[in-house]
Amino acid sequence: MKKLIFLLFLFPFFIYSQIDNSDFKIIDSDYTSYNVKTYDIIVVGGGTSGVVSAIQSSRMGSKTLLIEESDWLGGMLTSAGVSAMDGNYKLPSGFLQEFRDSLVSYYGHLDSLKTGWVSNIMFEPSIGNKILKKITDSEKNLTIKYNSVIEELYKKEFFFLELEEDPDIYKSNILIDATELGDLIPLLNLSYLIGMDSNQRYDEDIAPEKSNNIIQDLTYVMILKDFKKDMTIDKPKNYNKYEFICSYDSGQCSDNDKKLWSKDKLITYGKLPNNKYMINWPINGNDYYSNSIEMTKQERSLNYEKAKQKSLRFLYFIQTEMNFNNLSIDYNEYKTKDGFPKIPYHRESRRSEGMVTLTLNDIKSPYSNSNSIYRPGIAVGDYPVDHHHGAYTNYSNLPKLDFYPVPSYSVPLGSLIPKGIENFIVVEKSISVSNLVNGTTRLQPVVMQIGQAAGILAHLAVKNNQSINEVKIRDVQLQILKSKGYILPYVDIEIDHPHFLSYQKIGACGILRSKGINIGWENKTFFYPNMKLELDQVFIEDWKNFESLPKKLSIINIFKWLSKNSGFNFEKDVLEGYWNKYKLSDFKLERIITRGEFAVLLDNIIDPFSKINVDYQGNLITNFND
Repeated sequence: MKKLIFLLFLFPFFIYSQIDNSDFKIIDSDYTSYNVKTYDIIVVGGGTSGVVSAIQSSRMGSKTLLIEESDWLGGMLTSAGVSAMDGNYKLPSGFLQEFRDSLVSYYGHLDSLKTGWVSNIMFEPSIGNKILKKITDSEKNLTIKYNSVIEELYKKEFFFLELEEDPDIYKSNILIDATELGDLIPLLNLSYLIGMDSNQRYDEDIAPEKSNNIIQDLTYVMILKDFKKDMTIDKPKNYNKYEFICSYDSGQCSDNDKKLWSKDKLITYGKLPNNKYMINWPINGNDYYSNSIEMTKQERSLNYEKAKQKSLRFLYFIQTEMNFNNLSIDYNEYKTKDGFPKIPYHRESRRSEGMVTLTLNDIKSPYSNSNSIYRPGIAVGDYPVDHHHGAYTNYSNLPKLDFYPVPSYSVPLGSLIPKGIENFIVVEKSISVSNLVNGTTRLQPVVMQIGQAAGILAHLAVKNNQSINEVKIRDVQLQILKSKGYILPYVDIEIDHPHFLSYQKIGACGILRSKGINIGWENKTFFYPNMKLELDQVFIEDWKNFESLPKKLSIINIFKWLSKNSGFNFEKDVLEGYWNKYKLSDFKLERIITRGEFAVLLDNIIDPFSKINVDYQGNLITNFND
């Protein structure tokens, strides 16, 4: 197997994996020893984020290479078998909606996806993979290399990648790490965190007192099928029914701190279309604790085999103790030798040190912190903070983080951009968030949106011949909005609403703020467009060019205020024309204006969103007069 090394006097900064150096080859400065293939953007990892990043950048016109270790696309969504879309059911942002529509088209109806109770969107992993491959096959600017593993990575002016058993060198100005465990981050000598943060690091009151390297459990999911006959497997080695006796309400469990469900509830938790069942059971089921992030490839494989064995023991328990002997592994789903998914389901990975770090306090109180990182939001989530630690030996000593309630939230762009390097973007579960926040940003709908934002950011950098740090955040957000994506999680404003853009843009300015609440598994944030506007609802302190609002917030007074602040030609007899132009109703000049109407007028007449950019912390960085 060839190895790549660059002449150190030409390229003093070289990073390589731990390998045998005896067969290194030297290439000269013009790379004549190898065939160098150049792309605008290279995405490593065809998982939930990576495939969307690649689709988005190629659709916008960038020549994109996607490198994937397996022969599947979709990562945890498909390759790992977690074919249940948790969260964002009422916030179907961007490509998430496209993917969901494709599922509906295949299965016939949205209700056809409501087969299990863990999610409203359930599907067979193989169908998800087929949908993604059909989409990628249609993208003329996208090249995919399946079954390809990164062997070497070098960064100077450009990124250079070498793949195992591949004679070519791949070059790009922009690189996106979409690997499951953030494996490119250490190769580039970048800072990252693993495990739980102390409560002092980010002032998160429910975090442990001291930091540790404990991560969430992984799971080797099983996709079972109802064969309508006895399919009991051979008794696995080291099987003991008491390992799983508290997985359901068996009447035999005496020590458990979680609610136990019936055996029927356990099985139907992940019921898929066509009489298949996703077994990803968190309560004393097939979750497996192993921190494999820093392990070698060989060490990971050994650990994953142990996780598979636990799942097989759980399957035998399901068949013999729960009397579902008609259910067994569907070998046709993945067509792997053992019937298991292509990869395990990783809930946690390295977390990069980004331009900003999204913390629990940012989510709980987006308007009360020193920064305003909701302003540069590029993805939204509405799922609680949910951590899986039940398989950890000393689980009882860890903070209880099952469905910790938070409002719905936005992920800031700066979380995708690591410090200390140019033109490198991280996605998947390796973005810059606290360990606690990872418990909600790790979910498929959020990860998919993160991937789309990364693809947009990378393309804009290519198009404008800029580094990714030079790309205007507002330009990224505007492209997300044009792609029917959310930048703020307003559940009371659907994407097809005629004023969706205005509400999102004015909300992202912070001029009108929302209210978030927790409702069980589904958190909600409301813009309240039909509520009468009140003075204490308008925040213009940061907007130095704005004059004070009138005390009476009537339609005519707001028109006068807009005229003073914009140069807008105020003529009373033409105001109704503007009102109708902006598709507003109930034109009565003396009536108190609503929040939604104010947002529409402000957006269309002044457009502060586009005129004033923000930095990664959400600070306003330009004035009208600049």
